[in-house]
Amino acid sequence: MPTLILVRHGRSTANTAGLLAGWTPGVALDERGREQAAALPGRLAGVPIAAVVSSPLQRCRETIAPLLADRPGTEVHEDDRIGECHYGDWSGRKLAELADEPLMQVVQQHPSAAAFPGGESMRAMQARAAEAVREWNARVERDHGPDAVYLMCSHGDIIKSLVADALGLHLDLFQRIHVDPCSVTAIRHTRLRPFLVRLGDTGDLGPLAPPPVSPEANADDATVGGGAGAP
Repeated sequence: MPTLILVRHGRSTANTAGLLAGWTPGVALDERGREQAAALPGRLAGVPIAAVVSSPLQRCRETIAPLLADRPGTEVHEDDRIGECHYGDWSGRKLAELADEPLMQVVQQHPSAAAFPGGESMRAMQARAAEAVREWNARVERDHGPDAVYLMCSHGDIIKSLVADALGLHLDLFQRIHVDPCSVTAIRHTRLRPFLVRLGDTGDLGPLAPPPVSPEANADDATVGGGAGAP
């Protein structure tokens, strides 16, 4: 079966503003995000990519644009099922404000029970994304062969939920996974099981250094939506 490369979109204007973007329109890559996207073709230069599937959101389309320009003729598709979680009434709000919402504790500690007001549940988010991967696996294998590699450009919570699914982890454990902007995660699928062969690879080990302490940050919490990554 095919190998799936999952790329989180580059750093966005919402990431740097500390906003939970969700499906809010007009969220673009910031300057750092554009640099990350421009470096992606070089990072993947040795990898034959049979097809690219993208979230329809602007920040994902902007992330894959340099890669597609570098590989004219690459098969490209959009799929709503790998679009960002529908955060509903939380969309566009500051993460610092949302930290005080009672639901945030559920999102952090029991995400399988979390449903966003006016939006979707995290279970539904994972289910639609996993369904998309399984269908694209079959389609890519049919059209390009069992050894094909294809790429999906998606979002932090989506990618974390897909990694949890591949590892057989309960969704309640997915907040233990972290993927930075424009990081590369790879899952090699076989007939019996998937193998996680890369997780959140940016090629930069600098973010492993202790981050500066913020009085507003809770080091025990995962950043909903994925965060802005290293400065």
